[in-house]
Amino acid sequence: MKKYLFYIAQNYAFEVLRPLQESIIARGDEVKWFVESIDVNTAFFKPNEQVLESIEAVVDYNPYAIFVPGNLVPAFLPGLKVSIFHGFVGFKTRRKDNLNYHFIIRNCFDLYCTHGNSSTKTFQELAEKHKHFKVIETGYCKMDPYFNRSHQVSTEKDRPTILFSSTFSPRMTQAPVLLEPIKKLSQNTQWHWQVTFHPKMDKHIVDAYKAIQHDNLSFIETDQLAPYLMNADLMLGDNSSMITDFLLLDKPVVTVNNQSPKDYLHNITNTGELESAIKYGLSRPEALMQAIGIFAKETHPYRDGLSSSRALDAVDETVKALDSLAKKPSNLIRSLKQRKKLKYWKF
Repeated sequence: MKKYLFYIAQNYAFEVLRPLQESIIARGDEVKWFVESIDVNTAFFKPNEQVLESIEAVVDYNPYAIFVPGNLVPAFLPGLKVSIFHGFVGFKTRRKDNLNYHFIIRNCFDLYCTHGNSSTKTFQELAEKHKHFKVIETGYCKMDPYFNRSHQVSTEKDRPTILFSSTFSPRMTQAPVLLEPIKKLSQNTQWHWQVTFHPKMDKHIVDAYKAIQHDNLSFIETDQLAPYLMNADLMLGDNSSMITDFLLLDKPVVTVNNQSPKDYLHNITNTGELESAIKYGLSRPEALMQAIGIFAKETHPYRDGLSSSRALDAVDETVKALDSLAKKPSNLIRSLKQRKKLKYWKF
């Protein structure tokens, strides 16, 4: 029996990792969780999910592989280090070099499980450069429930549902400027509104949207957003990573001041155009829907609901190839910071 570890720091990890957990258990193997950060709401854990309470317990558990839906994992932990990402290639870039955050190599991982050609190609080039990790395209385990029909979707709706999601970045979020327009539109019953934000969103913005809730507008806080995405007819966003998830369902997205607007997004720069933009998106114009289809194929071509299974196979393949990989560069300062944070000083 193989032992796996899920190393998490944010609430979105639950939705990313649970499909993978199902595949692990279906194979007769074992998985346990470790919570690194106080940002995780431990009330989201289900009764059957096993949580290790200390970093010493993680070391003693001695996992075969550690899956991380984040950027960092301590090098001193045992097991193959696997990056499965917390989202698709997004719109965020570093100011100093314009490098997309998705492609920053932090020398933590032995394996990157990529989602489609839009990420695989660049990571393969990086693997050839750095030599100390493998890249295997598996698809995104988070998307399995969307395609294997494990979520039930309401088919009885009296009007379209608009889902608004916004990034937490102060530089890119449009949530403050959209508060009043959304409040006004939600008071008209032509559409039903739901709002959800990144876990790191400014609390004042979250509270402002909670304050405008009424029968036709609700604020969503959950560890399982998939049913809401599947139920919505259109997403309103800005630069949120959730935009990609929604596009992969062949549904239209209206963005406001997107940093890199493409033909698969209906982007506006004036909130006065919001109502007409939503109406346009809901009409599912042919050119827009064709562009969405092309984007989806490039980003995540897998619609079989088996990405989690491919990720587990990729781990086995990488374990067999470890001797062919170069040693990862060490980062003493980062290592000391992680040991201090986790209160672990055994060498």
